[in-house]
Formats: sequence, C-alpha cells, structure tokens
Amino acid sequence: MSGRTRSLDRGGMEAGALAITGQLGRTIQRLRKTYNLSLSELSEQSGVAKSIISQIERNETNPTLATVWRLSQALDVSIERFLAATDDEPFVEHLTRADTPILVSEDGKCRLTITGWIKTVEWLQWFDFVAEPGGELVSDGHQRGSIECLSVLSGELEVECADINEVARAGETLRYRCDRRHVIRNTGTEPAHATMVCLLKAAVLD
Repeated sequence: MSGRTRSLDRGGMEAGALAITGQLGRTIQRLRKTYNLSLSELSEQSGVAKSIISQIERNETNPTLATVWRLSQALDVSIERFLAATDDEPFVEHLTRADTPILVSEDGKCRLTITGWIKTVEWLQWFDFVAEPGGELVSDGHQRGSIECLSVLSGELEVECADINEVARAGETLRYRCDRRHVIRNTGTEPAHATMVCLLKAAVLD
C-alpha cells in the first residue's frame, strides 16, 4: 500500500469521525430542547460537564464512549439509537456482503441473513431466510404482542406456533404471533427461500 493511499484513508476516517460527531451534537441538542432541559440541567442529570456538552453540541470535541453513554441515559435513549440517529438529509447506505450479519440454525441447515436497519431493530426487524430440506429454525418467544410475517419466495415452509402448524408455498405468506416458541422448518424436498419481517411492538392480540 502506498503512502498516498494511507494518507487518503486517514483523511476519510477523520472526515467520517467529524460527520458522526456533528450528527451526535445535533441529536443531543434536539433531544435536550425536546425535554426542555438547559445545559446545566442536562449536566446535572448526566454527570457530564456543562462545558463539554456545549462543545459536543457545537461539534468542537469528540466525546468518549463513556460520555455518550451518560448522555444517552440522561436523555432516556438507548445508546444504539443515540449513535444511529440522523437528521432528515437524504442518504444512501451501502452494506457489503461482509458487513451483513448471518445467523445459522443449530442444525446448520437454515441461514438467516439480517438485512434490517439498526435504527429500527427495537421495533422492526427483517431478514432473508434460506432453509435446506429438513432444516429447522427454533426461536424463543419475543415480547408480548409481537408478530412475524414469513413470505415464501421459493419452495415451501411450515410454521409451528403453539399447537398450530401451517404450510406456505411460493407466493404465499404466513403471519403469526411470535411472542411464544415458534419453529420454521422446510418439510419439502427442495431448498426454500423467504423474507421474514418481525414487528416487535405490534398491538397485543386477544
């Protein structure tokens, strides 16, 4: 790798760090004003010096992770959402294959690719699901009222939820409560492919 390339990489990293810090500062200021907090009040609640908060809001310093955590707790926002918060400017995010997490079932025959967005992970998740013949994905229940939607693209899949078993084929969708143990299995003779969407804060059903 040439010295010129290393220099460009450092420059890109510095620019990225500045962009994240600027975004964080705007988020802190927006949330502070939403809660009608002064700099002094947020400082008292978070344990972060008033001058530091002011510098962060003005994009004049790079806060430590500990500082970000204290501010997120004081503003009642999870640190993941805090760091992922953005303004309304247009953007395009490109994730490579290496950046996309993949989960594998215990039997090794099912692959769940996490294609969802980190900003929605607390209430909306979506996945790409592939199962070999005989493959079985067993999941514990999510929070009460959660709903899962499984849309089969090819092959066929069976869903077991409580005492109910239902099969869907290509072009069909199964929608079911996933706040209890549920199983997805490929009972066919060909590989199956589906998209899966999980609504973690769906209304509680009777």
